[in-house]
Amino acid sequence: MSTSPTGFTVSSAWLAEHLNDPGLSVIDGSWYLPAQGRDAKAEYDAGHIPRAVFFDHDVVVEPGSPLPHTMPSPLIFATFAGSMGISRDDTIVVYDGPGFFSAPRVWWMFRTMGAKKVYVLEGGIDGWKKEGRLVTRQPTKVASCLFEVDFDASRVASFDEMRAIVEGGGRQIADARPAGRFAGRDPEPRAGVRGGHMPGAHNVPAISLSRDGRLLPPDELKQAFAEAGVDLDKPVVTSCGSGVTAAVVALALETLGHRDTKLYDGSWTEWGGRTDTPVVKDEA
Repeated sequence: MSTSPTGFTVSSAWLAEHLNDPGLSVIDGSWYLPAQGRDAKAEYDAGHIPRAVFFDHDVVVEPGSPLPHTMPSPLIFATFAGSMGISRDDTIVVYDGPGFFSAPRVWWMFRTMGAKKVYVLEGGIDGWKKEGRLVTRQPTKVASCLFEVDFDASRVASFDEMRAIVEGGGRQIADARPAGRFAGRDPEPRAGVRGGHMPGAHNVPAISLSRDGRLLPPDELKQAFAEAGVDLDKPVVTSCGSGVTAAVVALALETLGHRDTKLYDGSWTEWGGRTDTPVVKDEA
């Protein structure tokens, strides 16, 4: 594909120009919390970017996991990706509604499974529509293919790893949840999950890393991490509620050249949902 994008994002103008290119896969990776009042699949059916296939965050998971968004095994992920007609060698563009909410999770999953050319659409479909660009209700025709997995386990942190990090340090924890939930002042959206955060964690709200559906410029990203107490020269593990918006922080870190980043897949739903894990609440 000519004029390949740089970094990890593409503009709506770039995508519009390249929509008919061979080897391009477009993914609607929208997912929302109940409080956001949006239905991702209904919005996709009502009008999506041409060529886009729908990625269901609640379906592309490890079967039988008690957690909501557990990364599937490489074999299961490959089956899902292949059924969507996506090859590891494709240029993959992922979007969500506002731009940087759930799309980075899909970006992270495909990169973790070996795809190299994966990008997030700046502005999301909200921006795409605002610019008057074409959407369609027509189902995307899909030809199943083989997705050859090259799984990078170093990008994923398990519960046992997180317990070791909390107990012994060695890796900074960047929590992407809103400040109220991080502090334990606001309730968690999932029943039975305690409020607060892991000892030693830094709060880097995912929403603070973008503006108008676009990732902040590098100097502002650096400032955001510095204000949160995150040293960009040291290893980081990202976390959030269920592993979705933690990928926003991971994408921001990698955009700044940080290459020792893990994502805690179980995130706060796992940690805060247990009774044998330490939890810190900030004083009001």
